[in-house]
Amino acid sequence: MNDKHSDLIFAYTRAEAIADGVLFDVTSTAREAGFRYPVAVTDSVWHDCVSVPAAVPWQDETGRLWDILNVLRATIRSAGHTNTVHFSVCVQNTPDCLETVRLKARCGPRDDAEPVITIMYPHQD
Repeated sequence: MNDKHSDLIFAYTRAEAIADGVLFDVTSTAREAGFRYPVAVTDSVWHDCVSVPAAVPWQDETGRLWDILNVLRATIRSAGHTNTVHFSVCVQNTPDCLETVRLKARCGPRDDAEPVITIMYPHQD
């Protein structure tokens, strides 16, 4: 058998990851921020950097996500032609501490081979 998928053991699609909550689709906000491709963030980035902890009720998810997307957009513009960029954002999860968080974004093929962007931690794939 000369099938290119004959060694495939398991496939987990981006659509399944979004449905399962492993990825959060943020495309609508990303489009407002100037992105042309669909954008998703990993669940850990969502919970650590976008979701608002009770200790900082003056913030909201839209503003926190907007900050991430704008820093990413600026990073992409200065990076040149590459499919992966690393960037840092400041996140406040307690009233008295602003933390710098390292993230990366990768542009790769969606389930239908169209380009998509995924924002994650540097150790994630």
